[in-house]
Amino acid sequence: GEEDLIEDLKLAKKGYCSAYHDPMLKLSIMSEEELNQIFGTLDSLIPLHEDLLKRLKEIRKSDGSTESVGHILVSWLPFLNAYDSYCSNQVAAKALLDHKKQDHRVQDFLQRCLESPFSRKLDLWNFLDIPRSRLVKYPLLLREILKHTPNDHPDHQHLEEAMNIVQGIVAEINKKTGESECQYYKERLIYLDDTQRDSLIDESRVVCCHGELKNNRGAKFHVFLFQEVLVITRAIFHNEQLCYQMYRQPIPVKDLTLEDLQDGEVRLGGSIRGAFSNNERIKNFFRISFKNGSQSQSYSLQANDTFNKQLWLNSIRQAKELILRASGENGVLDLEGPVITSSRNRIFQQESKSEQMDQSDSGSNCSMDTSEISLECDHMEETDSWENDRELESNV
Repeated sequence: GEEDLIEDLKLAKKGYCSAYHDPMLKLSIMSEEELNQIFGTLDSLIPLHEDLLKRLKEIRKSDGSTESVGHILVSWLPFLNAYDSYCSNQVAAKALLDHKKQDHRVQDFLQRCLESPFSRKLDLWNFLDIPRSRLVKYPLLLREILKHTPNDHPDHQHLEEAMNIVQGIVAEINKKTGESECQYYKERLIYLDDTQRDSLIDESRVVCCHGELKNNRGAKFHVFLFQEVLVITRAIFHNEQLCYQMYRQPIPVKDLTLEDLQDGEVRLGGSIRGAFSNNERIKNFFRISFKNGSQSQSYSLQANDTFNKQLWLNSIRQAKELILRASGENGVLDLEGPVITSSRNRIFQQESKSEQMDQSDSGSNCSMDTSEISLECDHMEETDSWENDRELESNV
């Protein structure tokens, strides 16, 4: 409950000051600016939950029971808007933390913290994710309370109002967090020339899916599916910051062709068979292709497992379907099957099963590149035919 949450937040705060912030600053492992970026406004959330705990204790009877909580929640829930800035910062915070972990001093320090008793075997990001993981549970908790509250109970109306309030707050924070994530990645795109710039990227407000993929030569790519455009990039470091260098031209989602390739299927001119001798390595493929006049792009992508392959397929299907609906076109998608919402729903994907409410907050995974879908895909075979094909490696 709230007591556990407050204890976890205080533990994170204590760890922040005594175990992380002060030692890392003193040892010059991280700067104060970097630490503030990573921990965000965590401190400001503790008084918020202490207030709710105090209110709940005041209405508790001597036998430990409580007749109604709806009116308390209706007046308190709007304060959850304080989560806005904290959650919106998590994209940049996670990226910075992951980048700093490449420094062996940081990695060694965090490992020592992980092995200490205070950590409870939780790494730093588990602590930083506690507020987010708790926030998404409030609608689930309220739904459970409502389910066990008779319709004629005086508290029922207040509980319904509280449910509407919390759903609206979570949806708004979810929206802003998604926009923050999208803006974060857009600002880190590096264009090799102006022909790669696309208004569809500039106008995007959501990253539907993104992750790392490789081609058959082992070169790594990072693929972004924005609302209306697919962008293939190379992850590079520029001015000690992780950025994404554009590779080829952006592909409009409405014009791309999506093809599911069955496991073991070789219908790409034998190129897969030639590149991969192990049958295990030709599973979970799908193909994306695009042609515009004399220019064309075609990529055979391999996900690391069936789940992630379906996740990409569903994300692209949904994006394509939404564009067709918005434009009023009647078209048939390249793949049969229902349009399934496969977006990560930012960092606020809610568990739909009641038993999932019993999972530990520390077990949640707020994957910001992810991924929060950060795919560890094994192979990506490309068959590009461009007039005036050029090497896009940059000296950045």
